[in-house]
Amino acid sequence: MLKLWLSVKKTWRGVSKLVNEKHVKNSVQGTASNSSTSSTTQGSLTNINTRIQSRLVPGVTKFYIKIPLERVDVLIGKKGEVLKQLMQETQTLITVDEVNGTVIIEPQGPQTRAVDMMKAKDIVTAIGYGFSPERAFRLLDEDQVLIVIDLKQYVPPSENHLTRVKGRIIGEEGKARKNIEEMTGTYISIYDDYVAIIGDYESANAAKDAILMLIEGRQHSTVYKYLEREMRRIRRSKMTSLWAKES
Repeated sequence: MLKLWLSVKKTWRGVSKLVNEKHVKNSVQGTASNSSTSSTTQGSLTNINTRIQSRLVPGVTKFYIKIPLERVDVLIGKKGEVLKQLMQETQTLITVDEVNGTVIIEPQGPQTRAVDMMKAKDIVTAIGYGFSPERAFRLLDEDQVLIVIDLKQYVPPSENHLTRVKGRIIGEEGKARKNIEEMTGTYISIYDDYVAIIGDYESANAAKDAILMLIEGRQHSTVYKYLEREMRRIRRSKMTSLWAKES
């Protein structure tokens, strides 16, 4: 299980409660839907970033994340290359405890932005949920989010039920997952009892809704038809926004 908590001085204990009080699956969670999004909500992330930015103190401001031990080597990479790239891209300092899986993220210096810290946290979290570093690094893009669905929130606590539901999401030879990824332009990872999604905000949420439909027992064909309609709507919305900006 992945965990996240934040260490800072007393002066902003209230902000730490906003950012970190639950496991990683909840740290990015939309409580209304029982699934999680790295942005929490777009507005609240902006507010948190604004409040954190004025208090980023090297050696004091820290994120603590705990990832599964079997994912530690993936995070570090061959000769430490993945970790080195992540620190370079996000202007952070990252320490990994290879014994218990604890990851500490802190700013390199005053030039490190709050959004850089959040992006580093999201990428570490994504790798912890089974994504390859190459896929997780997509979260460096400003418009990309991480959504995590805890299957235990939707499926009775039985190994047989969880296995059956994960089988529906993956599909025969991975076909269902691949179809959803291709239709939405997202990446999807099924790891342990979680489903994690990386993509732009609207597309990732469309993929999340499709997965929830499968969990509820909808036919795959029904889910694909829904995605076709939803992605057409999203594309039209993006085109309309683009035309509005250009006019």
